[in-house]
Amino acid sequence: MSAIIFDDEIVHYEVLGRGRPVIFLHSWVGSWRYWIPAMQAASVSYRAYALDMWGFGDSAKNTSRYLLPQQLRLLRGFLYQMGIGRVALVGHGLGAIVALKYAEEHPTEVDRVMAVGMPFSLRQVNPRMMQDSPEDLARWLLGSVAAADAAILEAPKADRDALFHSIQHLGQQELDALPARLQIPCLLVHGKVDPAIQFADGDFLGSLPPHFHLVAFEESGHFPMLENPTQFNRLMTDFLALPSGESPRRLALKEEWKRRVR
Repeated sequence: MSAIIFDDEIVHYEVLGRGRPVIFLHSWVGSWRYWIPAMQAASVSYRAYALDMWGFGDSAKNTSRYLLPQQLRLLRGFLYQMGIGRVALVGHGLGAIVALKYAEEHPTEVDRVMAVGMPFSLRQVNPRMMQDSPEDLARWLLGSVAAADAAILEAPKADRDALFHSIQHLGQQELDALPARLQIPCLLVHGKVDPAIQFADGDFLGSLPPHFHLVAFEESGHFPMLENPTQFNRLMTDFLALPSGESPRRLALKEEWKRRVR
């Protein structure tokens, strides 16, 4: 297990590969661990990091650190301690929010963002996400997913307050205005049958700027990286390989997975 000390608390992380840095940020259910298949795919060409945010996995549990500003400060501290400069961010759920907000606050430090299962308003978040225990949420979202054992086992490590406070705080964030404020390439990925995060409405999607692009996985729920790993990893590596500044709308869907992704 790898860790740093930040603000006198333990922050757990893992790293694979060599090359340009990519940071993986987890959702409200699970921890860094469910990113392993995606990290392995990325590590062929990149140095892939995944960390447990405050309140999750093996990082410190402290109720005063669970709001978005504290998670953003943690990411900044991690990048500084690891000596990481310009970076690509791959975030999921809570991690997607952290990634996009970090890109807004530090635009020169982020090259691109892949945001998976990203809610742009509190209304999109199923109320169960604030009501159920981490264990129950894991069974609800991952119970039928064959490759989800690691995520289910990690879920009980989360502090329930980390979920409750971070989700409750979303109503103050004006997340729907983020796309207009960002200038970097952003790839949005959403499972069309995600029970945790409702799919964004057509008006919002139609207003996305040219450097944003949405790919919907028709048969996936909240965890497309586990439910459709081959397709997800292919899309992720294609996005990471784009020249800096190029819009992801130029990504071409590959024939072997057109039936599942559009």
